Amino acid sequence: MGIEMEDPPDQMSLAALKERCQREMINYRKGEVYDDRYCLEIFFRALKKQDNQAWELLLHSYRGMAGGWLRSHPRYDSAMRYESEDNYVIEAFARLWKARHDKSTNFETLGAALFYLKRSLHTAVQDTLRFYEKQIAQLPEPGTGSPDEPVAQEEDDGRELWEVLQSFLPAQREKDLAYLLYHCNLKPREIMKRCPGKFNDVSEIYRLRRNIVDRLERNMDQIRWRLGEGESRPGDQDSRQDDQENK
Repeated sequence: MGIEMEDPPDQMSLAALKERCQREMINYRKGEVYDDRYCLEIFFRALKKQDNQAWELLLHSYRGMAGGWLRSHPRYDSAMRYESEDNYVIEAFARLWKARHDKSTNFETLGAALFYLKRSLHTAVQDTLRFYEKQIAQLPEPGTGSPDEPVAQEEDDGRELWEVLQSFLPAQREKDLAYLLYHCNLKPREIMKRCPGKFNDVSEIYRLRRNIVDRLERNMDQIRWRLGEGESRPGDQDSRQDDQENK
């Protein structure tokens, strides 16, 4: 009997590639000798040939690994305040897909492919944190002043701030969520646990939070003006009236 020869990776079916890749990934995780040609063929078909089935297999094969990287990220807790694990992982794969035509995704080793995916995940986390922290940094904490612009020192500063902020939030649900997120400092999943029935799911909290940040950012000049943090400027009063009429 002769020895049955296995087809080269580029001639194998996707199902056969999946099976061989899974076996080689076990060796990879154990630090043992492995053959990365099969996994690389999946990356190649998914990215360069834009094979939809290969892309789905790529997601299925490495989604769990990406989630593990996320949970070991040094700023995991902060990241979870703004997006879910699934959203970060999906964003990492989306960045990989956007770079499919770049030479940087012509992977020659499995290690290089996984490093690129991991870097995409970390970049997604960093960009998300940078965006939200930039917005929130502009909002003085209750009872305190902005790092650059001092506010009054009366004991009711915190109450006044929240009254002003909430006046720019038209819906009671947004007002309640702003209080829970920024005054009580609760994460979205903590809000779901502590306030059962108040919100449909975590996704709704994420959506409402984006609306809150966008609305407050658009009205930041008016917020500061109403808190008395700056001199009145020509047009401020008219802008204030227009804003109130449009609410």
